[in-house]
Amino acid sequence: MIYLDHNATSPVRPEAKAAVLRALEVGGNPSSVHAAGRAARSLIETARGQVASLVGVVPGSVTFTSGGTESNALAIESAVAAGHDRIILGATEHGAVSENARAAGVPVAVWPVDANGVADLDWLAAELARGGRPLVCLMLANNETGVIQPVAEASALVREAGGWLHVDAVQAAGKIAIDFTALGADTLALAAHKIGGPFGSGALVAGTRATLVRRLHGGGQERGRRAGAENLSGIAGFGAAAVAAARDLPVIASQAVWRDSLQARVEEAGAVILGKAAARLPQTLGFAAQGFDAQMQVMGMDLAGIAVSAGPACSSGKMKPSDVVAAMGRADLAPFAVRISGGWNTTEHDWSRAGDAWLELYARHTSRRKEVA
Repeated sequence: MIYLDHNATSPVRPEAKAAVLRALEVGGNPSSVHAAGRAARSLIETARGQVASLVGVVPGSVTFTSGGTESNALAIESAVAAGHDRIILGATEHGAVSENARAAGVPVAVWPVDANGVADLDWLAAELARGGRPLVCLMLANNETGVIQPVAEASALVREAGGWLHVDAVQAAGKIAIDFTALGADTLALAAHKIGGPFGSGALVAGTRATLVRRLHGGGQERGRRAGAENLSGIAGFGAAAVAAARDLPVIASQAVWRDSLQARVEEAGAVILGKAAARLPQTLGFAAQGFDAQMQVMGMDLAGIAVSAGPACSSGKMKPSDVVAAMGRADLAPFAVRISGGWNTTEHDWSRAGDAWLELYARHTSRRKEVA
């Protein structure tokens, strides 16, 4: 199997697996004061520092969670609890952000994007001028198209308006360098499994302007921000993956050439490249071929031994037309959009073989359509 679905989850890195196994051997509760407990606590604090380094913050800024969804929910609920009375929601946000925003009990305005999926800053400026204390949600990079959003530019507008900026960086981490301070975010969400760490571990990074509220009550873990015994092995694996992801950023960047080669091949065959004119993650290619059902593409590629996806992989295996593509003004292409995404163990051959397989599938599809016609 050639695995080209790293944006859904990246296979566990050897460093992360080793860290998980070492943590499982410790055996102590991180809240206990005996030697085993102190050893467990040391692993968590080491990982906290490793995750903090990935985004350029001090360790105390990092609160460990169960994953990106909980991190996004914690940020949104914290902002609303702090008195932010409305939400400005990017039109292409992941469901982990959009669903929690709509459940927050305050008005939500949807922030449009242009034809390349880039958030409209002029619209944002006009919306912020309406007043209030807005929470603004803008992802750093889109999971389906790889489009990188103008977060730093948006931050300047949000801060001037007295708002709170939350950034879902789950998809961007480990693919591009992230400087939390330069972005100007108040909170930022991360997930271990997107960078080659284990499932079930994530983090919320909070700046000095953000005060977090507890969603889970009980003990005083995570400096009182999140109750419950920490996922020791998952956190240890997260930390190790963060170190490896930072180290491998040049490896990921080099895939842009391979991605662009495949892009040219499918475009020549008639596919539309999603977000083509925007800055994108170097290892992500989203495209659509009119009339070629996304589910059939995914199934056909799977039969050819290549794992790709259509839309976000968070609906229990269900596929539906892409809301992201529709938000970009191409609802006509939404049922036909697929994504190919590389990662830490992807090779040039993987990208090339994916192109061969897709072009073979598309040729068969077009031949059948001609026969029917």
